[in-house]
Amino acid sequence: MSGQGPRVSRGESLHHQVARNIRNQIAAGLLRDGQPLPSTRELAEQWGVSVFTINEAMKLLASENVIISKPRAGRVVNAPDQAAHTDVQVHTPRVLLVGGYAGSGKTELGRVLARETGWAMLDKDTLTRPVVEAALEILGCSPHDRESPEYLSRIRPREYEALINALTENVQCGNSAIVTAPFVKEFKDLAWLNRIEATCKDMGAEVSIVWVYCDADTMHTYIRHRGAARDAAKLANWTDYLSVIDVDFRPPVEHSVIDNSASGAPLQDQARELVKAVASNG
Repeated sequence: MSGQGPRVSRGESLHHQVARNIRNQIAAGLLRDGQPLPSTRELAEQWGVSVFTINEAMKLLASENVIISKPRAGRVVNAPDQAAHTDVQVHTPRVLLVGGYAGSGKTELGRVLARETGWAMLDKDTLTRPVVEAALEILGCSPHDRESPEYLSRIRPREYEALINALTENVQCGNSAIVTAPFVKEFKDLAWLNRIEATCKDMGAEVSIVWVYCDADTMHTYIRHRGAARDAAKLANWTDYLSVIDVDFRPPVEHSVIDNSASGAPLQDQARELVKAVASNG
Protein backbone atom coordinates (compact mmCIF):
# COMPACT_ATOMS: atom_id res chain seq x y z
CA MET A 1 0.00 0.00 0.00
CA SER A 2 3.05 2.28 -0.06
CA GLY A 3 4.31 4.52 -2.83
CA GLN A 4 2.60 6.88 -5.21
CA GLY A 5 -1.10 6.14 -5.37
CA PRO A 6 -3.33 6.39 -8.42
CA ARG A 7 -5.46 9.27 -9.54
CA VAL A 8 -8.59 7.20 -9.92
CA SER A 9 -10.81 7.35 -12.99
CA ARG A 10 -14.31 8.72 -13.00
CA GLY A 11 -16.03 5.76 -14.72
CA GLU A 12 -17.20 4.43 -11.34
CA SER A 13 -17.73 6.10 -7.99
CA LEU A 14 -14.39 6.77 -6.36
CA HIS A 15 -15.02 4.85 -3.17
CA HIS A 16 -16.06 1.76 -5.15
CA GLN A 17 -12.78 1.90 -7.07
CA VAL A 18 -10.74 2.11 -3.87
CA ALA A 19 -12.74 -0.71 -2.29
CA ARG A 20 -12.40 -2.96 -5.34
CA ASN A 21 -8.65 -2.49 -5.48
CA ILE A 22 -8.21 -3.35 -1.80
CA ARG A 23 -10.57 -6.32 -2.13
CA ASN A 24 -8.55 -7.68 -5.07
CA GLN A 25 -5.28 -7.25 -3.19
CA ILE A 26 -6.65 -9.30 -0.31
CA ALA A 27 -7.89 -12.04 -2.66
CA ALA A 28 -4.44 -12.17 -4.28
CA GLY A 29 -2.67 -12.37 -0.92
CA LEU A 30 -0.93 -9.02 -1.36
CA LEU A 31 -2.70 -7.78 1.77
CA ARG A 32 -2.66 -10.39 4.54
CA ASP A 33 -5.13 -11.32 7.24
CA GLY A 34 -4.57 -9.11 10.28
CA GLN A 35 -2.45 -6.57 8.39
CA PRO A 36 -3.19 -2.98 9.42
CA LEU A 37 -4.15 -0.55 6.68
CA PRO A 38 -2.58 2.90 6.46
CA SER A 39 -4.43 5.73 8.14
CA THR A 40 -7.34 7.42 6.42
CA ARG A 41 -5.21 10.44 5.54
CA GLU A 42 -2.40 8.26 4.21
CA LEU A 43 -4.83 6.32 2.01
CA ALA A 44 -6.39 9.55 0.79
CA GLU A 45 -2.95 10.84 -0.19
CA GLN A 46 -2.01 7.58 -1.90
CA TRP A 47 -5.19 7.54 -3.94
CA GLY A 48 -5.45 11.26 -4.55
CA VAL A 49 -8.98 11.41 -3.17
CA SER A 50 -10.70 13.00 -0.20
CA VAL A 51 -10.81 11.61 3.32
CA PHE A 52 -14.57 11.31 2.83
CA THR A 53 -14.04 8.99 -0.16
CA ILE A 54 -11.70 6.76 1.84
CA ASN A 55 -14.16 6.58 4.72
CA GLU A 56 -16.94 5.58 2.30
CA ALA A 57 -14.71 2.85 0.83
CA MET A 58 -13.91 1.58 4.31
CA LYS A 59 -17.62 1.54 5.20
CA LEU A 60 -18.26 -0.61 2.12
CA LEU A 61 -15.47 -3.06 2.98
CA ALA A 62 -16.56 -3.16 6.61
CA SER A 63 -20.12 -4.02 5.55
CA GLU A 64 -18.63 -7.01 3.69
CA ASN A 65 -16.56 -7.91 6.80
CA VAL A 66 -13.41 -7.59 4.70
CA ILE A 67 -12.05 -4.87 6.97
CA ILE A 68 -12.57 -4.67 10.73
CA SER A 69 -11.49 -2.18 13.38
CA LYS A 70 -9.33 -3.21 16.31
CA PRO A 71 -8.32 -1.16 19.35
CA ARG A 72 -4.90 0.47 18.89
CA ALA A 73 -4.47 -1.24 15.50
CA GLY A 74 -7.07 0.71 13.56
CA ARG A 75 -8.49 -0.87 10.42
CA VAL A 76 -7.08 -4.33 9.67
CA VAL A 77 -7.64 -6.93 6.97
CA ASN A 78 -10.14 -9.62 7.98
CA ALA A 79 -9.45 -12.70 5.86
CA PRO A 80 -9.20 -15.65 8.29
CA ASP A 81 -9.54 -18.22 5.49
CA GLN A 82 -6.86 -16.60 3.37
CA ALA A 83 -4.18 -19.23 4.06
CA ALA A 84 -6.53 -22.15 3.49
CA HIS A 85 -7.17 -23.64 0.08
CA THR A 86 -8.11 -27.01 -1.35
CA ASP A 87 -5.80 -28.28 -4.05
CA VAL A 88 -7.78 -28.83 -7.24
CA GLN A 89 -7.03 -32.38 -8.39
CA VAL A 90 -7.21 -33.15 -12.12
CA HIS A 91 -6.43 -36.34 -14.03
CA THR A 92 -4.08 -34.58 -16.44
CA PRO A 93 -2.11 -31.32 -15.95
CA ARG A 94 -3.92 -28.11 -16.82
CA VAL A 95 -2.13 -25.08 -18.26
CA LEU A 96 -3.73 -21.64 -18.00
CA LEU A 97 -2.09 -19.03 -20.20
CA VAL A 98 -3.27 -15.69 -18.79
CA GLY A 99 -2.68 -12.64 -20.99
CA GLY A 100 -3.69 -9.00 -21.02
CA TYR A 101 -2.40 -5.50 -21.52
CA ALA A 102 -0.26 -3.71 -18.95
CA GLY A 103 -2.34 -2.89 -15.90
CA SER A 104 -5.16 -5.29 -16.75
CA GLY A 105 -4.61 -7.27 -13.55
CA LYS A 106 -3.40 -10.54 -15.10
CA THR A 107 -0.75 -11.22 -12.44
CA GLU A 108 -3.28 -10.45 -9.72
CA LEU A 109 -5.68 -12.91 -11.36
CA GLY A 110 -2.89 -15.48 -11.60
CA ARG A 111 -2.23 -15.18 -7.87
CA VAL A 112 -5.93 -15.61 -7.09
CA LEU A 113 -6.09 -18.68 -9.35
CA ALA A 114 -2.97 -20.16 -7.75
CA ARG A 115 -4.42 -19.63 -4.28
CA GLU A 116 -7.68 -21.29 -5.35
CA THR A 117 -6.00 -24.34 -6.92
CA GLY A 118 -2.55 -24.87 -5.45
CA TRP A 119 -1.16 -24.97 -9.02
CA ALA A 120 2.23 -23.53 -9.91
CA MET A 121 2.26 -19.76 -10.52
CA LEU A 122 4.67 -18.69 -13.29
CA ASP A 123 4.79 -14.94 -13.88
CA LYS A 124 7.06 -13.61 -16.62
CA ASP A 125 8.27 -10.56 -14.73
CA THR A 126 8.93 -12.49 -11.53
CA LEU A 127 10.95 -15.11 -13.40
CA THR A 128 12.91 -12.85 -15.73
CA ARG A 129 12.94 -9.19 -14.64
CA PRO A 130 16.34 -9.09 -12.83
CA VAL A 131 18.10 -10.75 -15.77
CA VAL A 132 16.24 -8.61 -18.31
CA GLU A 133 17.20 -5.40 -16.52
CA ALA A 134 20.85 -6.49 -16.32
CA ALA A 135 20.87 -7.44 -20.00
CA LEU A 136 19.39 -4.09 -21.03
CA GLU A 137 22.03 -2.21 -19.04
CA ILE A 138 24.77 -4.26 -20.70
CA LEU A 139 23.31 -3.28 -24.07
CA GLY A 140 23.43 0.38 -23.03
CA CYS A 141 19.66 0.69 -22.65
CA SER A 142 17.52 1.76 -19.73
CA PRO A 143 16.71 -1.22 -17.48
CA HIS A 144 13.07 -0.10 -17.69
CA ASP A 145 12.96 -0.12 -21.49
CA ARG A 146 10.12 -2.22 -22.91
CA GLU A 147 9.55 -0.37 -26.16
CA SER A 148 12.83 -0.07 -28.10
CA PRO A 149 13.73 -2.27 -31.09
CA GLU A 150 16.70 -3.53 -29.06
CA TYR A 151 14.43 -4.87 -26.34
CA LEU A 152 11.79 -6.20 -28.73
CA SER A 153 14.22 -8.02 -31.00
CA ARG A 154 16.89 -9.25 -28.59
CA ILE A 155 15.42 -9.46 -25.09
CA ARG A 156 11.70 -10.12 -25.36
CA PRO A 157 12.02 -13.43 -27.29
CA ARG A 158 14.35 -14.79 -24.61
CA GLU A 159 11.93 -13.75 -21.85
CA TYR A 160 9.16 -15.81 -23.36
CA GLU A 161 11.52 -18.68 -24.11
CA ALA A 162 12.45 -18.83 -20.41
CA LEU A 163 8.78 -18.63 -19.40
CA ILE A 164 7.74 -21.48 -21.70
CA ASN A 165 10.71 -23.58 -20.53
CA ALA A 166 9.53 -23.15 -16.93
CA LEU A 167 6.02 -24.16 -18.02
CA THR A 168 7.36 -27.23 -19.84
CA GLU A 169 9.39 -28.37 -16.86
CA ASN A 170 6.38 -28.15 -14.56
CA VAL A 171 4.13 -30.07 -16.92
CA GLN A 172 6.77 -32.75 -17.42
CA CYS A 173 6.75 -33.17 -13.63
CA GLY A 174 2.97 -33.62 -13.74
CA ASN A 175 2.15 -30.18 -12.36
CA SER A 176 -0.64 -27.90 -13.52
CA ALA A 177 0.52 -24.33 -14.10
CA ILE A 178 -0.83 -20.80 -14.32
CA VAL A 179 1.33 -18.71 -16.65
CA THR A 180 0.93 -14.92 -16.65
CA ALA A 181 2.43 -12.53 -19.20
CA PRO A 182 1.08 -9.93 -21.62
CA PHE A 183 1.05 -12.53 -24.44
CA VAL A 184 -0.24 -9.75 -26.74
CA LYS A 185 1.93 -10.77 -29.71
CA GLU A 186 1.56 -14.48 -28.97
CA PHE A 187 -2.22 -14.45 -28.61
CA LYS A 188 -2.51 -12.77 -32.02
CA ASP A 189 -0.39 -15.52 -33.63
CA LEU A 190 -2.56 -18.52 -34.49
CA ALA A 191 0.51 -20.59 -35.41
CA TRP A 192 2.06 -19.92 -31.98
CA LEU A 193 -1.17 -20.81 -30.21
CA ASN A 194 -1.44 -24.06 -32.17
CA ARG A 195 2.19 -24.94 -31.40
CA ILE A 196 1.83 -24.39 -27.66
CA GLU A 197 -1.37 -26.44 -27.60
CA ALA A 198 0.32 -29.27 -29.54
CA THR A 199 3.39 -29.15 -27.28
CA CYS A 200 1.28 -29.41 -24.15
CA LYS A 201 -0.89 -32.13 -25.66
CA ASP A 202 2.23 -34.19 -26.40
CA MET A 203 3.03 -33.93 -22.68
CA GLY A 204 -0.50 -34.96 -21.71
CA ALA A 205 -1.62 -31.47 -20.65
CA GLU A 206 -4.67 -29.41 -21.57
CA VAL A 207 -4.29 -25.71 -22.38
CA SER A 208 -6.80 -22.95 -21.65
CA ILE A 209 -6.36 -19.43 -23.00
CA VAL A 210 -7.48 -16.64 -20.68
CA TRP A 211 -7.66 -12.98 -21.68
CA VAL A 212 -8.03 -10.33 -18.99
CA TYR A 213 -10.12 -7.44 -20.27
CA CYS A 214 -9.86 -4.07 -18.59
CA ASP A 215 -11.28 -0.76 -19.81
CA ALA A 216 -8.84 2.08 -20.41
CA ASP A 217 -9.77 4.08 -17.30
CA THR A 218 -9.36 1.09 -14.99
CA MET A 219 -6.08 0.09 -16.65
CA HIS A 220 -4.80 3.59 -16.00
CA THR A 221 -5.79 3.26 -12.35
CA TYR A 222 -4.01 -0.09 -11.96
CA ILE A 223 -0.85 1.14 -13.68
CA ARG A 224 -0.63 4.28 -11.54
CA HIS A 225 -1.28 2.25 -8.42
CA ARG A 226 1.58 -0.20 -8.93
CA GLY A 227 4.05 2.61 -9.69
CA ALA A 228 6.44 0.45 -11.78
CA ALA A 229 9.30 2.28 -13.47
CA ARG A 230 8.69 0.31 -16.69
CA ASP A 231 5.27 1.99 -16.97
CA ALA A 232 6.60 5.56 -16.88
CA ALA A 233 6.61 5.95 -20.67
CA LYS A 234 3.02 4.70 -20.94
CA LEU A 235 1.76 7.07 -18.27
CA ALA A 236 3.64 10.03 -19.72
CA ASN A 237 2.08 9.39 -23.14
CA TRP A 238 -1.17 7.69 -22.19
CA THR A 239 -3.20 8.88 -25.18
CA ASP A 240 -0.48 7.76 -27.58
CA TYR A 241 -0.26 4.39 -25.84
CA LEU A 242 -4.01 3.83 -26.14
CA SER A 243 -3.85 4.66 -29.84
CA VAL A 244 -1.58 1.68 -30.55
CA ILE A 245 -3.44 -1.00 -28.57
CA ASP A 246 -6.83 -2.57 -29.16
CA VAL A 247 -8.59 -2.63 -25.81
CA ASP A 248 -11.31 -4.85 -27.31
CA PHE A 249 -8.84 -7.45 -28.65
CA ARG A 250 -9.72 -11.12 -28.18
CA PRO A 251 -7.55 -14.19 -29.03
CA PRO A 252 -8.52 -15.92 -32.30
CA VAL A 253 -9.08 -19.29 -30.60
CA GLU A 254 -11.42 -20.62 -27.94
CA HIS A 255 -10.73 -18.66 -24.77
CA SER A 256 -12.16 -17.31 -21.53
CA VAL A 257 -12.49 -13.60 -20.78
CA ILE A 258 -12.11 -12.19 -17.28
CA ASP A 259 -13.57 -8.69 -16.94
CA ASN A 260 -11.33 -6.85 -14.50
CA SER A 261 -12.86 -3.46 -15.17
CA ALA A 262 -14.11 -1.45 -12.23
CA SER A 263 -17.65 -2.44 -13.18
CA GLY A 264 -16.87 -6.17 -13.47
CA ALA A 265 -17.81 -8.92 -11.02
CA PRO A 266 -15.38 -9.50 -8.12
CA LEU A 267 -12.14 -10.98 -9.40
CA GLN A 268 -12.22 -13.89 -6.95
CA ASP A 269 -15.74 -14.87 -8.07
CA GLN A 270 -14.68 -14.88 -11.72
CA ALA A 271 -11.55 -16.87 -10.85
CA ARG A 272 -13.58 -19.54 -9.09
CA GLU A 273 -15.91 -19.91 -12.06
CA LEU A 274 -12.90 -20.21 -14.36
CA VAL A 275 -11.36 -22.92 -12.17
CA LYS A 276 -14.60 -24.92 -12.24
CA ALA A 277 -14.73 -24.74 -16.04
CA VAL A 278 -11.07 -25.63 -16.52
CA ALA A 279 -11.07 -28.47 -13.97
CA SER A 280 -14.11 -30.09 -15.59
CA ASN A 281 -12.74 -29.77 -19.13
CA GLY A 282 -11.74 -33.14 -20.58
